[in-house]
Amino acid sequence: MLKILLLPLYQNSFPPSTYAPVFQFLIGKNVVKLGQQVHAHMAVRGISPNGLVAAKMVAMYASSGEIDSASRVFDNATEPSSLLFNAMIRALTLYGITKRTIQLFFQMHSLGLRGDNFTYPFVFKSCADLCDVWFGKCVHSLILRCGLVFDIYVGTSLMDMYVKCGDLIEARKLFDEMPVRDVSSWNALIAGYMKDGLFKYAEELFEEMPTRNIVSWTAMISGYAQNGLADKSLQLFDKMLDRDSEVRPNWVTIMSVLPACAHSAALDRGRKIHSFARETGLEKNPSVQSALISMYAKCGSLVDARLCFDQINPKEKKLVAWNTMITAYASHGCGQEAVSTFEDMLQAGIQPDGITFTGLLSGCSHSGLVDVGLRYFDCMSSDYFVEARHDHYACVVDLLGRAGRLVEAYNLISQMPMAAGPSIWGSLLAAGRSHRNLEIAELAAKKLFILEPDNSGNYIVLSNMYAEAGMWEEVNDLRIQLKSQRIMKSPGCSWIEFDGKAHLFLGGDTSHPQAEQIYMFLEALPAKIKAAGYMPDTTFALHDVSEEEKEQNLSSHSERLAIAFGILNTSPGTVLRVTKNLRICGDCHTVIKFISKIYEREIIVRDVNRYHHFKDGSCSCRDYW
Repeated sequence: MLKILLLPLYQNSFPPSTYAPVFQFLIGKNVVKLGQQVHAHMAVRGISPNGLVAAKMVAMYASSGEIDSASRVFDNATEPSSLLFNAMIRALTLYGITKRTIQLFFQMHSLGLRGDNFTYPFVFKSCADLCDVWFGKCVHSLILRCGLVFDIYVGTSLMDMYVKCGDLIEARKLFDEMPVRDVSSWNALIAGYMKDGLFKYAEELFEEMPTRNIVSWTAMISGYAQNGLADKSLQLFDKMLDRDSEVRPNWVTIMSVLPACAHSAALDRGRKIHSFARETGLEKNPSVQSALISMYAKCGSLVDARLCFDQINPKEKKLVAWNTMITAYASHGCGQEAVSTFEDMLQAGIQPDGITFTGLLSGCSHSGLVDVGLRYFDCMSSDYFVEARHDHYACVVDLLGRAGRLVEAYNLISQMPMAAGPSIWGSLLAAGRSHRNLEIAELAAKKLFILEPDNSGNYIVLSNMYAEAGMWEEVNDLRIQLKSQRIMKSPGCSWIEFDGKAHLFLGGDTSHPQAEQIYMFLEALPAKIKAAGYMPDTTFALHDVSEEEKEQNLSSHSERLAIAFGILNTSPGTVLRVTKNLRICGDCHTVIKFISKIYEREIIVRDVNRYHHFKDGSCSCRDYW
């Protein structure tokens, strides 16, 4: 075929248009050298490409990633045309050069060349990428004049632009006015509603859809997971697996539903989805592999997470997989393993990024590897060309604070090139509380009162420290401030998976069907653990109510209710996995160590900060938390 196309080029006379089918044939063939030879052949004979040939040349170069060559052809073309502009606009948009796309559209418009249904979808995509809704509305007015707003491709791309720019009212108005809608129109609006947390509207659209495709199902499943509706995400995934379902999951669906398992710590469900991915060949997708590592780690099974990581072909192990494994180790307090994995990544020739160092520094912080963490922080920029961001500084402040080096932590905050945010001052406040440094804690808390005026936890931590110091007037002032600003405390809750279902417990909860048995178990517990050497720390009942409601008795903290339920309903030796929405309190941490020894159970508690693995009377954090 190519020989037939090239034959006329070697005759003595032929028109420039002869080159058009040659470049058309080369588009997408990734044979840019051959295209360059034909281009050179034209130059030698002094032939300038007309609008048609230049458009094909631009498309050919762009399809091979030669965007600079495509730009030179465009700039040197003698006969600009809508076709040529369309080819260049498409190339720039696909390579994310969005500002240049907009400039080119202005140039096209100034030359009096009219856009068409091939022009506007790419212009709207660029507006969406830039989040420039104002310019998008200007282009919208242009297509209204020429009637292209009712073209299905132009209309859908316009609606998608409004969705991605956050103007759902205008997007819905367009959707309702469209005379013909394809499935992409429905999907774009569903995704927009889910992104803004308006899942009720998304559900209505999903139910009304005449035809659903894989994108429709995945948008809903992913949207539920991202909005914290893990149960709905998993239910819809199950519905997709029904024999009557017209669509089967693909790798994007699997990647989207696994975070739902992680959110609710539904390890059994995660394993079943993993089995499905293995049976259907979807397990080998790199994104699915990374999602599996994350899911297992967040469900408390580092062993399974590492198995998934090790099963990835070393040649296919990309940065995302390494980052996921390093972050998994960090969240479980396995700092040494996080460091080791980081060094293995470097040996594999993978260049770290900002996410890598966030995980690495967090791992060092949770494990007390102060000097190691500081060394990595100091060489981030010089050795690895990664500029320190806010989250890296937060990790180092936490690293120093946990080690009791509070003055160094405060000095680091003072020297930061950007303003310190809530995470940094929050770390300093926590360090002040842990090391009973009221001066530092007071300073950090007052910063947080400005940055997070509605966060009750900051007020309560400082109030507790004032109470411990006998500063009752200050305690009273903070209580008045809390009441006057109507700041509500977050209730502590914990949940545990049993028989495929998550069982939720609030502090002091008596609503569970097995509440009587659970409280009988807990009433008998103090005598058993006191005999083993336990001494209750009632300061947590009196003051540390940022983790649990102040009025609740220590024995009815939500994590204890969940653990009691787990022991009562599972066979001896079964690992218990509990998730808590707040930080575990110090007394509960001590009690769970005793429970793990007396009942010979491994208990994994995931709180808002990290994972605690309790076994044989000790915790993986080594009480450094």
